[in-house]
Amino acid sequence: MPDPDGGFTRLWDEHYDDVLRYAARRIDHETARDIAAETFLIAWRRRGDIPPDHPFPWLLNVARNVLANETRSHHRRTRLWDRLRGDGAHPPAADVASGLAEGGRIAAGLSRLSARDREVLQLVGWDDLDARAAATVMGCSVKTFSVRLHRARRRLTAALAEIDAADRPAPAAPLQRSHQV
Repeated sequence: MPDPDGGFTRLWDEHYDDVLRYAARRIDHETARDIAAETFLIAWRRRGDIPPDHPFPWLLNVARNVLANETRSHHRRTRLWDRLRGDGAHPPAADVASGLAEGGRIAAGLSRLSARDREVLQLVGWDDLDARAAATVMGCSVKTFSVRLHRARRRLTAALAEIDAADRPAPAAPLQRSHQV
């Protein structure tokens, strides 16, 4: 009997949790669930575009675009709300879980990088994608992704060195001896 949904149920079963984790590492959990659902809605509408041999990078590319749209919408809503209230811009309160996750040295280093550098490093480090799959997510060639990854790693190394230098105590001033005659 032919598959009535064209394998979409299998795609959902195999990749929904991974897409949800991808989004949850970048935004609060409730919004991440919306991002994952929207990703699969788009996948359903565009099932013919999904590469059958490597669907996961394609799904992450869609999730990345949905997340970018959500982020832009959130910023627009925040600015509008601030204008309506007559307030200046206030940064949104950080999620408690995000604060805990970002408490470490690596998170501090990542926070000093551009959004694109963070995304490149997270695709390889968190999502465990190879260069080909990550390039698909980023919408670029494998060679371009590899260059971006190399540069992002170099920038992260420099940021971590700055953090480490700032955490080191300043060298003590040498003791001066008083000369008594």
